[in-house]
Amino acid sequence: MKLKIDNDLLIEEFFENTHLLGIVAPIKNYHFVWQINQCLGFHFLINHSIEIILAKKSRKYFFSIYEYRVPGTCLSHYLYHNQHDGEYLLPEFKHLDFLWLTKGDDLSRDDINSLQQTIRTIPSVQLVNEMTNEKIKHKQHLVF
Repeated sequence: MKLKIDNDLLIEEFFENTHLLGIVAPIKNYHFVWQINQCLGFHFLINHSIEIILAKKSRKYFFSIYEYRVPGTCLSHYLYHNQHDGEYLLPEFKHLDFLWLTKGDDLSRDDINSLQQTIRTIPSVQLVNEMTNEKIKHKQHLVF
């Protein structure tokens, strides 16, 4: 008997109770994370155990993910770096430098808007927009 993984179901379950923001901030990822931690009082840390590795053109590309779990809640924030060595985690959004995923406790519309406004106050940020799942062609690249 063969067992088959249902990738569509896996992706659907991964994206339950999530919100995704696209961010243009053309600076190094560690510098951006430092700015976020300073401005928002978050404690993002790199999580090597959920790093995304994509194999393309007989090479491997490593996309770091920073994680912040909100104490006393089920809410986690994940910050993906969208580019590594000329390749993109989401090639359909090459203009985005970072992807910010909230997962766990569902955030209200006001919470999402407030988060976007706060991110916009960070000096290196040029753009923040909410991304809808329908527009993302390579959703599987975000699943860890």
